[in-house]
Amino acid sequence: MTTPLTEAQCTVRHYDGEHHAHAHGFAQILYALGGAMELDIAGRAAFVDTASGIVIPAGTRHGYRAALGARILVIDAPEQSALARVRRFAVPQAWRGREPVAQAAVEQVAAVLQAPRLLARRQLDLVRLARGVSGALHEDWPTARLAALCHLSPQRFHARLLELAGVTPQAWLRGLRLDSAEQWLARGQSLEATALACGYASASALAYALKRERGLGVRALRRLYASE
Repeated sequence: MTTPLTEAQCTVRHYDGEHHAHAHGFAQILYALGGAMELDIAGRAAFVDTASGIVIPAGTRHGYRAALGARILVIDAPEQSALARVRRFAVPQAWRGREPVAQAAVEQVAAVLQAPRLLARRQLDLVRLARGVSGALHEDWPTARLAALCHLSPQRFHARLLELAGVTPQAWLRGLRLDSAEQWLARGQSLEATALACGYASASALAYALKRERGLGVRALRRLYASE
């Protein structure tokens, strides 16, 4: 016979793949420290990411699917009336990406109950978005096009990206362009070719952006592709 859970327990779990529906004799509170997880909770679709968490009541059947690298914080909590319903909540900013100490589990349960509720929303998969945009970085990517890739309105996309990444859509895009530029330059690709591939109008425009955003001057750039 399973011993009833008497005190909240907190663990960080690494998920990859799909797990069929199951249930526990205790409630669970989940949110992502990295990546995201899709859930099926009693036949209803849900998800958790770094900004959105969920409460799964004791005895509720649930399954999940997660991409490689998903890091999920899981709090197993004793059954109680306050955790008796599925509840989406906004992950407090101070929790995002940080692993709490084990002793904080009880305090976290209390904080979840006070956190703002979230209505059902569409998932925004940043990894999938980056993959889709990276294949055509040389093209124009206005916010409306980025939003369409995620099947969201521009306004909702802007809000969700700001919530998840902490930056606006165009700031996120600039970061993606510069990340790719640094990688290509490090492999020896010319500044001119890299600029065109990353969506910059000229080599000087890319050099200026790298200097302003990353602190990389001309000398640093030359060291990156000196083997050309």
